Amino acid sequence: MERLSSSAPIPAHLRGSVMALGNFDGFHAGHQAVVGRAIACARAEGRPVIVATFDPHPMRLFQPDTPNFRLTTLDQREALFARAGADAMLVFDFTAALAALDPAAYVRLLTDQLGVSAVVTGEDFTFGRARSGTIASFAQLGLSAEAVAPVTDAEGVISSSRIRTALQEGDCATATRLLTRPFAVRGIVQHGDKLGRTIGFPTANIDMGPYLRPAYGIYAVRGLLPDGRVLDGAANLGIRPSFDPPKELLEPHFFDFAESLYELAIEVQLIHYLRPEAKYDGLDPLIAQIAVDCADARQILAGTPRLA
Repeated sequence: MERLSSSAPIPAHLRGSVMALGNFDGFHAGHQAVVGRAIACARAEGRPVIVATFDPHPMRLFQPDTPNFRLTTLDQREALFARAGADAMLVFDFTAALAALDPAAYVRLLTDQLGVSAVVTGEDFTFGRARSGTIASFAQLGLSAEAVAPVTDAEGVISSSRIRTALQEGDCATATRLLTRPFAVRGIVQHGDKLGRTIGFPTANIDMGPYLRPAYGIYAVRGLLPDGRVLDGAANLGIRPSFDPPKELLEPHFFDFAESLYELAIEVQLIHYLRPEAKYDGLDPLIAQIAVDCADARQILAGTPRLA
């Protein structure tokens, strides 16, 4: 799996590709259908397949004050695209200059600079200045294109917006179903105040960075370590109202685990929302509640299959 940039030359062995074109944040079931179709087309023709994505997200250019909303990082998307069978991920640097291209110039970028032979997108994909290009525009401008119909369930079209809403409501089950895997935060474990270890519940502190903020509260979680181990645990996501000053963190406590995780990049999957954050008068009631939360999380995770 190779990571490419739209501003750099495309290696010769990846020219002539079929490109899955979209943003693919979250890489949910609908995105997987688009990429799956691109891979099928590429394999049938003996061509490489490239999955494109945008960084920063176009919304950051047009609405820079939008609250954090990302469902995946570039590293997570790269791993997901590789697992799906893509040969490379191409990252479009979404700048004002790219946004200003008219559809014809955009297609020339794809064909001449990036060597794309065909594109596969979702039916609602638009491109070029003022979003004036549509799936029909590709063929009109000489580039073979195919649109994949939305993937639906009983509630409608599967979309990143639905996943974000589910997470903000603490509905991990719906988010997991739409994503086909649990929502996961990937980050570097930071040094903190180390209070958790003094009360018997050491935590691995992770900054939420550009991710969407799910409902603040306590979660049953699973941690994915760089060496492949999977750990069950319970986590606080929020501002820790019992402590001063408040600080937003994801703080997983992994059961029966005492190794140092500092400076390691780990993923924390949100499996089940247990309860909202609460403020406690003193450590004793806090410790008692943490023990209850951990017991509840253990029970839930014991009955929940592991999904990558």
